[in-house]
Amino acid sequence: MSRSRYSAAGAAFRFALVLSVFCPAAAVTAYAQDALPCAAPAEATALEHVPVRFRERIAQGLPIKIVAIGSSSTFGAGATSPAASYPSRLEAELKAQLPGLPITVLNKGVGGEEAAQMVARFDADVIDENPDLVLWQVGSNSVLRDHPTPGEVIRQGVERLKQSGAEVILINPQYAPKIIVKPDIGHAVDVITATARDEEVGVFNRFAVMRHWREAERIPYEQFLSPDLLHMNDWSYGCTARLLASAILDGVKLPAATAKISTLK
Repeated sequence: MSRSRYSAAGAAFRFALVLSVFCPAAAVTAYAQDALPCAAPAEATALEHVPVRFRERIAQGLPIKIVAIGSSSTFGAGATSPAASYPSRLEAELKAQLPGLPITVLNKGVGGEEAAQMVARFDADVIDENPDLVLWQVGSNSVLRDHPTPGEVIRQGVERLKQSGAEVILINPQYAPKIIVKPDIGHAVDVITATARDEEVGVFNRFAVMRHWREAERIPYEQFLSPDLLHMNDWSYGCTARLLASAILDGVKLPAATAKISTLK
């Protein structure tokens, strides 16, 4: 590591240390965001089926609307504020990468729901919003309650969303102690992956991303999960949003106005 990198790291640590005297919570957040590597291998983040029409709208400079539906980890349980939930952070990430493009990301997460309950909300919470892209986080609560992963319900839900004209990306369960001890977790991840493949929609492999943080990066659970060791925290919601934004935009041809603005930065 170069001397400048050591100096930067030392400065960040000293700043966090000063903060810890006056504001311990702020220090933890500031240091975690600076120090933890927001990264994951390509096989965990790449979308096998990309939202083609959504990307075309971006290339044409058209407004885009995303609806994020799911349970508590869509709603933002464990975050310090609604602004730190992954849908809110995703909107911020996309706006930063696509300056000037009208972007809306709606958070339709409801804690505790399983797939069938989410599907029951599709008309009012998703389809009536006329989104270009739907992010459907599903599977966690079925695993937690030892319920079989409802592959057929998920398949029918995806087909319903596609029939409405929206493109779809599924998001699988989080990698957390209370999830991975459940015997059905491996099957649940496989069912969601197989459903996405069969329906030719994307799947963002959140499970693999978070497993990479823990097993490859050796990040303690306490640094990317809330104290309940189930829900995510501000850092992990933000990192997930950043990786998801990169996956969605990978290979997108930017509209001329956006590309020009980006070049001038």
